[in-house]
Amino acid sequence: MAEILIVADRDAAGELAARVVWEYLDGVPEPVLGVATGSTPEPLYRELARTRGGRDLSRLRAFALDEYVGLPAGHPESYREVLRREIVEPLGLDPQHVHVPPADAASLPHAGERYEAEIAAAGGVGLQILGIGSDGHVGFNEPGSSLASRTRVKTLTEQTRRDNARFFDSIDDVPRHCVTQGLGTIRDARHLLLLAFGAQKAQAVAAALEGPLSASIPGSIVQLHPHVTVILDEDAASGLGHADYYRDVARFKPEWQGW
Repeated sequence: MAEILIVADRDAAGELAARVVWEYLDGVPEPVLGVATGSTPEPLYRELARTRGGRDLSRLRAFALDEYVGLPAGHPESYREVLRREIVEPLGLDPQHVHVPPADAASLPHAGERYEAEIAAAGGVGLQILGIGSDGHVGFNEPGSSLASRTRVKTLTEQTRRDNARFFDSIDDVPRHCVTQGLGTIRDARHLLLLAFGAQKAQAVAAALEGPLSASIPGSIVQLHPHVTVILDEDAASGLGHADYYRDVARFKPEWQGW
């Protein structure tokens, strides 16, 4: 089962998640990190920047989960730009080592195959950071996505567009399409780190972690993965039926056991 860690708030979650990420990054000579965007990973990225110290991350390669289709180059809400602001510059990463799914019109017919090949050439993702949507989506794998899906073009649901409208001037500016890693692609990562905060995520979190495996809840794919760390604040954990057990597992975790 996943290791489910419940903490007081987003800041505490960011601190704990950063410990997980640093353990991975410090433990391999050429790390490959899968990175998510949106508001969920922001406390993690802030904590990574704060605790970076003198680490040389020039050999780190990163792969984004997804990208909007149709935004012009340099648009502040394109995920390439978001990652530049949140991790490339704060962590001193080589921009050429940070990959985002190709989402320009000319690339779309073969965008999925190309991105899958880039991930494979890097040796696969070692640690994948994930959030979960209020409808249970991960990446932009909307409800109904195949559990075996690979990187591809997807149409966004109206709920996802409404949820993301806060980053744009209006919902009319939110793209209708994206290129996203598939659920099968995400499962290929060797370690999944799932973060969720707020009461609006509680139902999706409970369904993904304790409900049946279902394409209707794409986040339930974590149930099939052998190495998953889930970090939740109290509100996001409020729908879990076994929260007390998860707290006991964390409290009595052996000191020799890493992340």
